[in-house]
Amino acid sequence: MKNKSLGDMPCPIARSLEHVGEWWNILILREAMLGVTKFDDFQTSLGIATSTLTKRLNALVESGLLERNMYCEKPPRYEYVITQKGLDFRPVLLTIMQWGNKYYAEEGPNVLLIDTETGKPAEIGLVDKNTQLEITAEQHQTIRLTEELEKSLIH
Repeated sequence: MKNKSLGDMPCPIARSLEHVGEWWNILILREAMLGVTKFDDFQTSLGIATSTLTKRLNALVESGLLERNMYCEKPPRYEYVITQKGLDFRPVLLTIMQWGNKYYAEEGPNVLLIDTETGKPAEIGLVDKNTQLEITAEQHQTIRLTEELEKSLIH
């Protein structure tokens, strides 16, 4: 049974979930960011069925998150390389990782983000690039953009 498409909803979260919301997609992107490129390696690292992996890789290529490159002509073999669009998803993955470590790693975290200079674990936070201030619920709010509001923000 196919889920309802979210791609036409007027919400950037819904539209994004149309491309990455299936959990295999997120795990495939994680593996791609760790350097996995070959079909067999994705299958081994994820324990995913061939048909599911094929479907998910095709969807990620179609969405522009991965690029398919032939590396062998006979038989035809492809590698799947993460694109800039896929790399731009990295902060989302890291945020999910930190949230999962906090709430779902009863045995303790087994994956961390490490600062390569200090060798210490990094803590992920959202910062407003304009002010360099941390994004907080008290200081920032999400709003639906109306035409009137959009005009006032542009001018």
